[in-house]
Amino acid sequence: MDQSPAPLVEMRNMSIAFGGIRAVDDASVDLHAGEVVALLGHNGAGKSTLIKILSGAYRRDAGTIFVNGEEAQISNPRDAKKYGIETIYQTLALADNVDAAANLFLGRELRTAWGTLDDVAMEAEARKVMGRLNPRFQRFKDPVVRLSGGQRQSVAIARAILFNARILIMDEPTAALGPQETAQVGELVKQLKADGIGIFLISHDIHDVFDLADRVCVMKNGQVVGTARTQDVTKDEVLGMIILGKCPPGAIPGPGAMTMAA
Repeated sequence: MDQSPAPLVEMRNMSIAFGGIRAVDDASVDLHAGEVVALLGHNGAGKSTLIKILSGAYRRDAGTIFVNGEEAQISNPRDAKKYGIETIYQTLALADNVDAAANLFLGRELRTAWGTLDDVAMEAEARKVMGRLNPRFQRFKDPVVRLSGGQRQSVAIARAILFNARILIMDEPTAALGPQETAQVGELVKQLKADGIGIFLISHDIHDVFDLADRVCVMKNGQVVGTARTQDVTKDEVLGMIILGKCPPGAIPGPGAMTMAA
Protein backbone atom coordinates (compact mmCIF):
# COMPACT_ATOMS: atom_id res chain seq x y z
CA MET A 1 0.00 0.00 0.00
CA ASP A 2 1.36 3.41 -0.97
CA GLN A 3 2.04 5.47 2.18
CA SER A 4 3.56 8.47 0.41
CA PRO A 5 1.89 11.78 1.34
CA ALA A 6 -0.65 13.33 -0.99
CA PRO A 7 0.71 16.08 -3.23
CA LEU A 8 0.42 19.58 -1.85
CA VAL A 9 -1.54 20.40 -5.00
CA GLU A 10 -2.65 18.29 -7.93
CA MET A 11 -4.26 19.48 -11.14
CA ARG A 12 -5.92 16.66 -13.07
CA ASN A 13 -7.10 16.79 -16.67
CA MET A 14 -7.30 20.58 -16.90
CA SER A 15 -8.87 22.07 -20.02
CA ILE A 16 -9.84 25.59 -21.01
CA ALA A 17 -10.72 27.12 -24.38
CA PHE A 18 -10.86 30.68 -25.62
CA GLY A 19 -12.94 31.29 -28.72
CA GLY A 20 -12.87 27.62 -29.65
CA ILE A 21 -9.08 27.33 -29.28
CA ARG A 22 -7.97 24.95 -26.53
CA ALA A 23 -5.31 26.87 -24.61
CA VAL A 24 -4.98 23.97 -22.15
CA ASP A 25 -5.98 20.47 -23.20
CA ASP A 26 -6.23 17.62 -20.67
CA ALA A 27 -3.15 18.78 -18.71
CA SER A 28 -2.16 17.25 -15.37
CA VAL A 29 0.59 18.34 -12.99
CA ASP A 30 1.30 17.96 -9.28
CA LEU A 31 3.51 19.57 -6.64
CA HIS A 32 4.76 18.29 -3.29
CA ALA A 33 5.70 20.19 -0.15
CA GLY A 34 9.24 21.55 -0.27
CA GLU A 35 9.48 21.00 -4.03
CA VAL A 36 10.01 23.28 -7.02
CA VAL A 37 8.31 22.25 -10.27
CA ALA A 38 9.26 24.32 -13.32
CA LEU A 39 6.69 24.81 -16.07
CA LEU A 40 8.37 25.20 -19.44
CA GLY A 41 7.30 25.79 -23.01
CA HIS A 42 7.23 28.35 -25.79
CA ASN A 43 4.97 31.39 -25.55
CA GLY A 44 1.45 30.08 -26.12
CA ALA A 45 2.32 26.57 -24.91
CA GLY A 46 -0.30 26.83 -22.16
CA LYS A 47 1.88 26.99 -19.05
CA SER A 48 0.78 30.46 -17.92
CA THR A 49 -2.87 29.66 -18.66
CA LEU A 50 -2.64 26.42 -16.65
CA ILE A 51 -1.20 28.24 -13.67
CA LYS A 52 -3.79 31.03 -13.94
CA ILE A 53 -6.44 28.36 -13.43
CA LEU A 54 -4.74 27.42 -10.17
CA SER A 55 -4.45 31.08 -9.11
CA GLY A 56 -8.15 31.67 -9.80
CA ALA A 57 -7.55 34.17 -12.61
CA TYR A 58 -9.25 31.80 -15.11
CA ARG A 59 -12.10 29.37 -14.59
CA ARG A 60 -11.42 25.94 -16.06
CA ASP A 61 -13.80 24.25 -18.47
CA ALA A 62 -12.88 20.78 -17.21
CA GLY A 63 -10.61 19.11 -14.69
CA THR A 64 -10.22 18.77 -10.92
CA ILE A 65 -7.89 20.50 -8.47
CA PHE A 66 -6.84 18.85 -5.21
CA VAL A 67 -5.06 20.60 -2.33
CA ASN A 68 -3.60 18.29 0.34
CA GLY A 69 -5.60 15.43 -1.15
CA GLU A 70 -8.96 17.22 -0.89
CA GLU A 71 -10.87 18.57 -3.87
CA ALA A 72 -10.57 22.36 -4.03
CA GLN A 73 -13.15 24.77 -5.42
CA ILE A 74 -11.22 27.63 -7.03
CA SER A 75 -13.21 30.11 -9.11
CA ASN A 76 -11.39 33.35 -8.33
CA PRO A 77 -8.17 34.64 -6.70
CA ARG A 78 -9.89 34.95 -3.32
CA ASP A 79 -10.66 31.22 -3.39
CA ALA A 80 -7.03 30.45 -4.24
CA LYS A 81 -5.78 32.50 -1.29
CA LYS A 82 -8.07 30.54 1.05
CA TYR A 83 -6.17 27.40 0.00
CA GLY A 84 -2.81 29.07 0.65
CA ILE A 85 -2.05 29.72 -3.03
CA GLU A 86 -0.24 32.98 -3.79
CA THR A 87 1.17 34.31 -7.07
CA ILE A 88 4.29 36.44 -7.35
CA TYR A 89 4.13 38.06 -10.77
CA GLN A 90 7.12 39.21 -12.77
CA THR A 91 6.11 42.83 -12.08
CA LEU A 92 6.00 42.00 -8.30
CA ALA A 93 3.03 44.41 -7.89
CA LEU A 94 4.75 46.42 -5.16
CA ALA A 95 3.84 49.95 -4.08
CA ASP A 96 7.11 51.71 -4.87
CA ASN A 97 6.59 54.78 -2.70
CA VAL A 98 6.22 52.97 0.66
CA ASP A 99 8.49 50.72 2.71
CA ALA A 100 8.67 46.95 3.12
CA ALA A 101 6.24 46.72 6.05
CA ALA A 102 3.62 48.84 4.26
CA ASN A 103 3.91 46.55 1.23
CA LEU A 104 3.60 43.39 3.32
CA PHE A 105 0.34 44.62 4.85
CA LEU A 106 -1.02 46.44 1.79
CA GLY A 107 -4.82 46.14 1.96
CA ARG A 108 -4.57 44.16 5.23
CA GLU A 109 -3.14 46.85 7.51
CA LEU A 110 -2.94 46.38 11.27
CA ARG A 111 -4.63 49.07 13.35
CA THR A 112 -4.38 50.27 16.93
CA ALA A 113 -7.27 50.32 19.38
CA TRP A 114 -7.86 53.93 18.25
CA GLY A 115 -8.23 52.91 14.59
CA THR A 116 -4.93 54.39 13.43
CA LEU A 117 -2.31 52.44 11.48
CA ASP A 118 -0.14 50.35 13.83
CA ASP A 119 3.19 51.00 12.12
CA VAL A 120 5.17 49.55 15.04
CA ALA A 121 3.34 46.21 14.96
CA MET A 122 3.56 45.99 11.16
CA GLU A 123 7.30 46.68 11.15
CA ALA A 124 7.82 44.10 13.93
CA GLU A 125 5.99 41.45 11.87
CA ALA A 126 7.91 42.49 8.75
CA ARG A 127 11.21 42.10 10.59
CA LYS A 128 10.16 38.69 11.86
CA VAL A 129 9.20 37.25 8.47
CA MET A 130 12.13 38.88 6.64
CA GLY A 131 14.50 37.62 9.32
CA ARG A 132 13.44 34.07 8.51
CA LEU A 133 13.43 34.54 4.75
CA ASN A 134 16.37 36.88 4.16
CA PRO A 135 18.34 37.64 7.36
CA ARG A 136 20.62 40.10 5.52
CA PHE A 137 17.73 42.40 4.66
CA GLN A 138 17.97 45.59 6.74
CA ARG A 139 16.42 48.34 4.61
CA PHE A 140 13.06 48.44 6.39
CA LYS A 141 12.68 52.23 6.28
CA ASP A 142 13.43 52.70 2.57
CA PRO A 143 10.72 52.97 -0.07
CA VAL A 144 10.91 49.76 -2.07
CA VAL A 145 11.68 51.71 -5.24
CA ARG A 146 15.19 52.15 -3.83
CA LEU A 147 15.74 48.42 -3.29
CA SER A 148 17.62 46.06 -5.61
CA GLY A 149 15.77 43.51 -7.72
CA GLY A 150 16.66 40.70 -5.33
CA GLN A 151 15.53 42.71 -2.31
CA ARG A 152 12.24 43.53 -4.03
CA GLN A 153 11.72 39.81 -4.67
CA SER A 154 12.28 39.27 -0.93
CA VAL A 155 9.52 41.74 -0.11
CA ALA A 156 7.09 40.18 -2.60
CA ILE A 157 7.76 36.67 -1.28
CA ALA A 158 7.56 37.79 2.35
CA ARG A 159 4.14 39.35 1.64
CA ALA A 160 2.90 35.99 0.34
CA ILE A 161 4.21 33.82 3.17
CA LEU A 162 3.21 36.32 5.89
CA PHE A 163 -0.39 35.26 5.25
CA ASN A 164 0.40 31.54 5.36
CA ALA A 165 0.88 30.71 1.69
CA ARG A 166 1.85 27.06 1.23
CA ILE A 167 1.85 27.08 -2.58
CA LEU A 168 3.74 29.80 -4.45
CA ILE A 169 3.50 30.54 -8.16
CA MET A 170 6.62 32.42 -9.27
CA ASP A 171 6.48 33.99 -12.71
CA GLU A 172 9.96 34.57 -14.19
CA PRO A 173 11.48 35.46 -10.78
CA THR A 174 14.97 36.19 -12.13
CA ALA A 175 14.01 38.04 -15.32
CA ALA A 176 16.09 41.22 -15.73
CA LEU A 177 18.20 40.42 -12.64
CA GLY A 178 21.99 40.36 -12.60
CA PRO A 179 24.02 37.32 -11.48
CA GLN A 180 24.28 38.46 -7.84
CA GLU A 181 20.55 39.17 -7.56
CA THR A 182 19.72 35.89 -9.32
CA ALA A 183 21.82 34.06 -6.73
CA GLN A 184 19.92 35.90 -4.00
CA VAL A 185 16.60 34.70 -5.42
CA GLY A 186 18.05 31.18 -5.48
CA GLU A 187 18.77 31.46 -1.75
CA LEU A 188 15.21 32.64 -1.14
CA VAL A 189 13.85 29.62 -3.01
CA LYS A 190 16.03 27.25 -0.95
CA GLN A 191 14.70 28.80 2.25
CA LEU A 192 11.11 28.43 1.06
CA LYS A 193 11.73 24.76 0.23
CA ALA A 194 13.22 24.19 3.68
CA ASP A 195 10.01 25.65 5.16
CA GLY A 196 7.95 23.07 3.23
CA ILE A 197 6.49 25.52 0.72
CA GLY A 198 5.83 24.17 -2.77
CA ILE A 199 6.70 26.35 -5.75
CA PHE A 200 5.50 26.36 -9.34
CA LEU A 201 8.20 28.18 -11.30
CA ILE A 202 7.43 29.65 -14.72
CA SER A 203 10.66 30.40 -16.55
CA HIS A 204 12.22 30.64 -20.00
CA ASP A 205 15.74 30.32 -18.58
CA ILE A 206 16.82 26.70 -18.82
CA HIS A 207 19.90 27.31 -16.65
CA ASP A 208 17.70 28.88 -13.98
CA VAL A 209 15.43 25.87 -14.07
CA PHE A 210 18.23 23.36 -13.56
CA ASP A 211 19.60 25.45 -10.68
CA LEU A 212 16.27 25.82 -8.86
CA ALA A 213 13.81 23.09 -9.87
CA ASP A 214 13.44 19.51 -8.65
CA ARG A 215 11.21 18.58 -11.59
CA VAL A 216 10.26 20.02 -14.96
CA CYS A 217 6.90 19.87 -16.70
CA VAL A 218 7.05 20.78 -20.39
CA MET A 219 3.98 21.94 -22.30
CA LYS A 220 3.41 22.33 -26.03
CA ASN A 221 0.19 23.31 -27.85
CA GLY A 222 -1.76 23.27 -24.58
CA GLN A 223 -0.75 19.73 -23.64
CA VAL A 224 1.84 18.25 -21.30
CA VAL A 225 4.70 16.74 -23.29
CA GLY A 226 6.22 15.14 -20.21
CA THR A 227 7.52 15.56 -16.68
CA ALA A 228 10.92 14.60 -15.32
CA ARG A 229 13.23 15.07 -12.39
CA THR A 230 15.94 17.50 -13.41
CA GLN A 231 18.58 14.98 -12.37
CA ASP A 232 17.17 12.45 -14.86
CA VAL A 233 17.33 14.62 -18.00
CA THR A 234 19.83 16.91 -19.70
CA LYS A 235 19.26 20.49 -20.78
CA ASP A 236 19.38 19.36 -24.42
CA GLU A 237 16.69 16.75 -23.75
CA VAL A 238 14.47 19.38 -22.13
CA LEU A 239 14.99 21.66 -25.12
CA GLY A 240 13.95 18.74 -27.34
CA MET A 241 10.75 18.45 -25.32
CA ILE A 242 10.07 22.18 -25.69
CA ILE A 243 10.86 22.47 -29.40
CA LEU A 244 9.93 19.06 -30.81
CA GLY A 245 7.57 17.59 -28.21
CA LYS A 246 9.97 14.66 -27.96
CA CYS A 247 9.91 12.89 -24.59
CA PRO A 248 13.31 11.43 -23.52
CA PRO A 249 13.73 8.12 -21.66
CA GLY A 250 14.16 9.88 -18.29
CA ALA A 251 10.76 11.61 -18.49
CA ILE A 252 7.17 10.46 -17.97
CA PRO A 253 5.31 11.19 -21.22
CA GLY A 254 2.10 13.20 -21.26
CA PRO A 255 -0.68 13.47 -23.87
CA GLY A 256 1.35 16.02 -25.85
CA ALA A 257 4.42 13.80 -26.30
CA MET A 258 5.50 13.07 -29.87
CA THR A 259 4.44 9.52 -30.72
CA MET A 260 6.32 9.07 -33.96
CA ALA A 261 9.76 7.48 -34.04
CA ALA A 262 12.65 9.92 -33.68
